[in-house]
Amino acid sequence: MIKTWSGRSSFDYSGTVETGTDILYGKTNKIRVSAQQYNKLREHFLDNVVPVGTSRTDAPKGSLGWWLQANVTRTAIASYVAPILMREGYAKQEGKHNIRIIR
Repeated sequence: MIKTWSGRSSFDYSGTVETGTDILYGKTNKIRVSAQQYNKLREHFLDNVVPVGTSRTDAPKGSLGWWLQANVTRTAIASYVAPILMREGYAKQEGKHNIRIIR
């Protein structure tokens, strides 16, 4: 189990950014993010500092959450994807609300 972006709850996942992940949250919820989707996300944000954008209804335009809702799922998953990217060495936290995607 790892902490969500806010640190207020935990989730689990299987797989890797390189192979795709199954994100497991709540009691029975699961969302798949494919390796191709992670690659596109990383290409889009590489070397940029952007807001994580965890809002379920109003993720800021240009944020990680906004991109995920437009390209992966309407479900707000930025609070899970950001910690996965950081844990696997593809991102660093920049301040309280931002993330930098790195190589």
